Amino acid sequence: MATAAELAFRAQLVIPEQRQLFDYWASRTKNGELPARGDINPCDFPRLLPLISLIDVDTEHKSFRVRLAGTQLREYYGCDITGVQLNDVDYGSKTDYWLSTYNRVAFEGRPAQGIVRGPGEFKQHLAQFWLKLPLSQDGKKVSMILSYDAFVPVARAQTIAGPERFDAGQFSPDLAASARMSGAG
Repeated sequence: MATAAELAFRAQLVIPEQRQLFDYWASRTKNGELPARGDINPCDFPRLLPLISLIDVDTEHKSFRVRLAGTQLREYYGCDITGVQLNDVDYGSKTDYWLSTYNRVAFEGRPAQGIVRGPGEFKQHLAQFWLKLPLSQDGKKVSMILSYDAFVPVARAQTIAGPERFDAGQFSPDLAASARMSGAG
């Protein structure tokens, strides 16, 4: 049975693939503990794999490394980001936005989602619908983040997300700053 916090978070997910992956992740939680990487079977969501990434979390050094990046992510980032530290990814002016997002997921142990232009300055014609889901080896401390990033043309994103997520036809990353699942439940 989903908690009120999970239901509220799910209601904010805009695209069906985000809801599919969130529902899958939530079904793998046990007794309020975060799922482990071993609880996630990629064969259960093969259609999403090209836009999935797994991010290793080093909480001691507050660093993040892309363990695995779906094949389609190359198209959007301009290169294969597998093995790359996130602070070395070219996010342009959104570097702080992304690093703070990953830090929140890692240190709060809660999912986050949002919509932002990009992934960097060179792809401003796209909107990125993103979802970050924490994974843990011990059920509590985040050791990995399961990430889903979908990219659509901004005009289509405005239709999908609705006018409340956009300001006079211009996407505002501040309006869509990550929505996080609250601890209430």
